[in-house]
Parts: sequence; structure tokens; C-alpha cells
Amino acid sequence: MYSRRRGVNLGLFLLLSKLFQVGFDNIPPVTLVTMALNIVLFLSPIKPLFDVCISVHETWNRKDWKRLFYSPFHHADDWHLYFNMVSMLYKGIRLEQRLGSRWFAYLLSVFSLMTGVVYLLLEMLLTELMSDHSYKMQCAVGFSGVLFALKVVNSYYNPGSITYLMGIPVRNQYACWAELVVIHLVAPGTSFVGHLSGILVGLMYTKGPLKDLMKMCAEGVSSSNYTRQQTRFSSQGYSGYNASSYHTPNNRTNYTGGMTDEEQLEEAIHASLNDYERNIFPLIKKLENIWI
Repeated sequence: MYSRRRGVNLGLFLLLSKLFQVGFDNIPPVTLVTMALNIVLFLSPIKPLFDVCISVHETWNRKDWKRLFYSPFHHADDWHLYFNMVSMLYKGIRLEQRLGSRWFAYLLSVFSLMTGVVYLLLEMLLTELMSDHSYKMQCAVGFSGVLFALKVVNSYYNPGSITYLMGIPVRNQYACWAELVVIHLVAPGTSFVGHLSGILVGLMYTKGPLKDLMKMCAEGVSSSNYTRQQTRFSSQGYSGYNASSYHTPNNRTNYTGGMTDEEQLEEAIHASLNDYERNIFPLIKKLENIWI
């Protein structure tokens, strides 16, 4: 693996602090493994970012299809990782509990691949419409596209909820679009097309044929592997767990307290900063004393 240049990664410390605060026992298994994979690949990337990012030129023209699998799980810096994984933490707790761990793992796998495919198609479309070949060169990494797709799915299951975006109330079904615009006004360097790809994949799942196609594929695999046992799919998807059998600790359900994603993120930042100051600084001081 490629070794990342070492430095002070405050975002990574805050993320680890948040995980300890929530408690590993309170994080569903697929969500926890997904976050762990992103952290490991941040610390020890498979290749340098330029060799794993996804673009029309590198992926389509040069037929480097591995980038479709690598790009979602690599991040540009520690803050990119932090904000994506905090978002993954809350969305994962909600959706994995509702859909079940097996279906949620299946969902993440499909979304990770599909956001990359849609991203390439959109960039190629923009190249033709705008007659600008620079779109083919735009290279993106990160889990944000998958998170936007999960946001659409979460809004689908909670249509009446209200999200507050910069203090403005927005109905849940429109929140992903509003967030898409706000993010790129606040942080214009982020990948607008990558985030839009996630929204479109989420809509393909909730409003289009993607969910049914996933069920058909999973049923086909199940019938070939388990000839003596029929696998039943509920309206919420195939799962080894369900909402009634997967017992969620009380502190996990109470943890979100009905807060919106933005409020949870703000709370996470404040709590992580407090934990960092209380726990990390004394540890650093001890190490400095030992070293000196």
C-alpha cells in the first residue's frame, strides 16, 4: 500500500473521538466496518490519490475500471474523511437498523459502484453539451456521492420530517437538493457532479427500477445457493436482521434525539472538540515528557 505522508490529522482525531463517544457497541456492524475501511485506506491508501480518483479520461478512456471501486473509499484529507464519516455514522445507524445489515451492505456496494458510473455519464454528457473537454479530466474521490444517495433513501422513509439548512426549514424530500446547492456555495471546490450523481442514484432506488433489480439479482443468487430454502424479501429488503430482531441499545436511539443531520453534525463537532481537549492534550503532554 501507498504510505500517506504523516502529519497532525486533527480531523482523524475528532472522528476517533466521536466513535468512542457514541460507543462501538452502539454502531451497527456494516456501518462500523465501512467506516473502518475508509479510515484504514486514509492512513494507508492503495495508491496515490491521482491513481485512484475517477474521471472520464482515466477511467473510461484508459479503461482503468479499478477506479470505480477505489475512488469512493479514498479521501483528499482528514477533514474530508471526518465530515463524510460523521454523516455516515448517523445515516448508517438509521438505515442499517431499518433495512437490516445484509441488505444495507448490499445497498452500499451497489451505491458505491453506481455513483461512479453515473458520475462518468454526467461528465461525458457535460463534455458534449458544453464542448469543453476539461470535464473529462475532472477527477473525484470520496464517499460523498454514496452519502447523498443514502440521504435520498433516508428522506424516502421519513418524508414528513423537516431539515434545517443554515437555519432555514426544508422538507426532507427536498433537503438533498438544497444541501447540494448550499455545499457548493460554501465549499465550491467540492465535486458538484459527484454529489449530483449520488442524488440520482438514490432516486433510481426510491423512484426507479434499481431496488427491484437489486432484489431480482439477490433472489437469483439465493435460489442458486440455497436450493432447500426460499429466501423471502420484505418490502424493506433482504436482511439477516430486521427492526424487531436487531435490538438497538437505548442510548443509540436516544442519541440522535430527533435532531436534523446538520444539528447532529454541529453537536458532533462540539463534542469531539471537547473530547479532544480533555483526552488528547494530556496524552500528548505525557508523550512530550517521556520524549524530553
